[in-house]
Amino acid sequence: VQLQASGGGLVQAGGSLRLSCAASGRTFSSYAMGWFRQAPGKEREFVAAISWSIGSTYYADSVKGRFAISRDNAKNTVYLQMNSLKPEDTAVYYCAAGRYGGSARNEYAYWGQGTLVTVSS
Repeated sequence: VQLQASGGGLVQAGGSLRLSCAASGRTFSSYAMGWFRQAPGKEREFVAAISWSIGSTYYADSVKGRFAISRDNAKNTVYLQMNSLKPEDTAVYYCAAGRYGGSARNEYAYWGQGTLVTVSS
């Protein structure tokens, strides 16, 4: 599976962005998908995940209620809708694919190249 993330950019605090992650390969629908982010000087951290089957979602506490992950298996694409953005959301955002999903990086075998989100105060 190859992943291509897009949609990052500069936005003011309180604004919104939607990230997209396009996947290649015929087995996209059988993978759980996740979003992670890495701020400068910090570890890469979990943001959100969605299961491959019934679309169950899971969020980090820091984004719960503001971000929403969704997927369109017909388009081989996963989305991250980000609302009420804060300066602390500034990071490079990565999409990832794994058999089981979850919040740990080692649960994901495939990673996209990342897209930068900058939130100004």
